[in-house]
Amino acid sequence: MENRNYRNLTCKEIELLHARNCYAENWDTVMVSDDFDIRYVRNVEFSGNVRIGHFDKVFTLAGGISKHSGLKNVVLHNVVIGNGCCIENVKNYIANYVIDDGVFIDNVDCIVVEGKTAFGNGTEVSVLNETGGREVIIHDKLSAHEAYISAMYRHRPMLSQRLKEIAMRYCDECASDTGYIGNDTIIVNTGYIKNVRIGSYAKIEGAGKLKNGSINSNVYDPVYIGDGVICNDFIISSGANIGDGTMLSRCFVGQACRMGHNYSASDSLFFCNCQEENGEACAIFAGPFTVTHHKSTLLIAGMFSFMNAGSGSNQSNHMYKLGPIHQGIMERGAKTASDSYILWPAKIGAFSLVMGRHSAHPDTSDLPFSYLIENNNSTYLIPGVNLKSVGTIRDAQKWPKRDNRKDVVKTDKVNYNLLSPFTIQKMMRAREILNNLTRVSGETSDTFSYQSAKIRNSSLYKGLDFYEMGIHKFLGNSIIKRLEGTVFGSNEEIRERLKPDTGTGEGEWVDLQGLIAPKSEVNRMIDDIVEGRLDSAEMIDERLTEIHANYYTYEWTWAYGKILETYGLEADSITADDVRMIVDKWQNAVVSLDRLVYEDAKKEFSLSAMTGFGADGTKEEKIQDFEQVRGDFDNNTFVKAVLEHIRVKTELGNELKNRIKELCVG
Repeated sequence: MENRNYRNLTCKEIELLHARNCYAENWDTVMVSDDFDIRYVRNVEFSGNVRIGHFDKVFTLAGGISKHSGLKNVVLHNVVIGNGCCIENVKNYIANYVIDDGVFIDNVDCIVVEGKTAFGNGTEVSVLNETGGREVIIHDKLSAHEAYISAMYRHRPMLSQRLKEIAMRYCDECASDTGYIGNDTIIVNTGYIKNVRIGSYAKIEGAGKLKNGSINSNVYDPVYIGDGVICNDFIISSGANIGDGTMLSRCFVGQACRMGHNYSASDSLFFCNCQEENGEACAIFAGPFTVTHHKSTLLIAGMFSFMNAGSGSNQSNHMYKLGPIHQGIMERGAKTASDSYILWPAKIGAFSLVMGRHSAHPDTSDLPFSYLIENNNSTYLIPGVNLKSVGTIRDAQKWPKRDNRKDVVKTDKVNYNLLSPFTIQKMMRAREILNNLTRVSGETSDTFSYQSAKIRNSSLYKGLDFYEMGIHKFLGNSIIKRLEGTVFGSNEEIRERLKPDTGTGEGEWVDLQGLIAPKSEVNRMIDDIVEGRLDSAEMIDERLTEIHANYYTYEWTWAYGKILETYGLEADSITADDVRMIVDKWQNAVVSLDRLVYEDAKKEFSLSAMTGFGADGTKEEKIQDFEQVRGDFDNNTFVKAVLEHIRVKTELGNELKNRIKELCVG
């Protein structure tokens, strides 16, 4: 728009504008495009510098009504208006804005920029700890991973300082005393908009108040803001849908998030594909796919990702002593059952389920895929049981399908893998922990104590079996993938192929809220930020993208080392027989876990599950009613997928064994 040619109004045009009830403090500061058409301007007051394009567009509204672009019933102060805009019925005024082509504004109270603003960029969000200490500075390019490092790596004070400097430098670049409304944006029936930058193709309908924020809509993934929404000090990313009375204060909303049904949140971060309805949040770090649907659910001072909060889920972040200073972490995939309660501080392991009330500050981070169940005011831990849960497998399958981001630039780098170095290293630690418990307490003990939880004897030994199967499944998957599509003429060729492509990947792995990475690479990135080699949000994003893109290369390095360690092998003496042994264990683990998942799914079709079906009929009618609603077990899509998975994986293992059988001695 900067390069467009404008001209002064002619005396005749000014005369006609007066006749159409238009007024200007100084007509010399009102300039128009060459093909400006005065017929589409009525009841307009101009002040300051105003630039107006031509009116060449007709808008078709809901119900088939057409409106021609133009200006009517509006006060404009220091405004640039692009081509084909329709701006009508602004109760107060529009001041200090550039409005791009094709924008439709009708029945709005006020749209104004007052003073220099960064449009929500630079807002400090007191995440996790309401009293401060883990503030994250939000900005347009913030990813879950940068925010995680900013909030959680406070043991590196120079890192915090550098990240703050980078964020504030970006904020200074964004700062302006002029706002922007992107092309083809619609703003109707909306209240007060102040110091808000609005991207292209946004749709704002019936919002109450928007103050100090950025709505980063674009043509690939527009943003929708609906009825009664009130937002203060915010960033809303592309593809977000915020409606139905949602109230946000000092919040970052990531790509393709959905919020509605009077949801309220303060000092919180929500990253891609979160879905929040009805309930409330305070000081939470909601990583990708954090979901809550219930009015009675409160999420407070916690970190979550790939999480589903049950009805009535609640946490406390203070113990009536020093105030709300406590925080908690639920690692990826952890979820809460209805009416669950956790007294922070606590840390819940990945893909675990919390049921009941837990006040003894459990730390189950090294025992993933577990149940935490309350019994007689005590926390009972059932380790590893979620590995056989049909719900866990279904969740892992649905997340990639529910990634609704359409933007060409995806800010959060999401790894969906259920089994990864991050979770397998925890299973290996869990195996060691459970074995140590039996040595210390005795193998025949009825109950074992771990942290503040109790583990029953039968649960402990079943947990060991589950973890063993999970480890064999992951390591077998890794070696089969590494050796696929290659014909080997000797054991040496197998050994050569098994050698990692890089040394990166050894050691501990971490989950940066969606991005799974070797800790060594994360530390290298942090060092580069501290030393100034990465000094912009774009450079940090490039490094995160590189780490994410190399996941499988790094994963093999880690898996290869664990294969040698787990099976007692040496790199220079691995043979086809060793590979066959690993594949045999893998096949047994895959089939065994799938059979357990199959049996778990079968419970959903048991007679007890049919309670409430065929309400007024016989047993046969109950079954028929159930099958009409839920289908029958054998033809269920998920059940058939499990059986197909068993078949495919069995054949995959057999294919590799056949490919190397000529090299096998045994």
